[in-house]
Amino acid sequence: MKNHSLIKFPERIETPRLFIRPCMPGDGPAVFRAISESREELKRWLPFARKEQTLEDVEAGVRDSYAEFIKKTDIRLHIYLRETDEFIGSTGLHRIDWDVPKVEIGYWLHTRYTKKGYMVEAVKELTRFALNDLSCKRVEIRCDERNAASRKVPEKLGFKLEGISRYDHLDENGIDARDTCVYSLIPGDMIKS
Repeated sequence: MKNHSLIKFPERIETPRLFIRPCMPGDGPAVFRAISESREELKRWLPFARKEQTLEDVEAGVRDSYAEFIKKTDIRLHIYLRETDEFIGSTGLHRIDWDVPKVEIGYWLHTRYTKKGYMVEAVKELTRFALNDLSCKRVEIRCDERNAASRKVPEKLGFKLEGISRYDHLDENGIDARDTCVYSLIPGDMIKS
């Protein structure tokens, strides 16, 4: 399909405990609260968490992401508990190359919801969606080599560690170079849980 903005995307992707949906204008307050309450844990790994942002900054970012979603150049998704509709984190399909097609899955959780298996559950379903519904030939996950919690997600799901890009990005101090693990899953690989 030449015009990627016409790709149909579901209103919700559901798992047993979660639902995942595209970010929408108005999501800013929930995202702002989650980032603010999780900043100390997130800033070590994610550049967006290193700088103080206002509620307006976060809402503007959500709206920019929504515009990217409409064009399908980047697909930011928000994760909610099915039982309570509470926002617990973000994921998405990034660095999309529709010619292959391939995507990279990124993710973060509100600190209160870590270590409960939510991210494995969300990424498992998002990987299935990318491979089956979007016909992706490759799904990648990249994370800092030191981020053990983030590395557990692709490892539990059967992604293969292809290698480590040395001195690929800067540390949270903005000075020291760090290494990035590159995981992938392709059609025919078994998704574990």
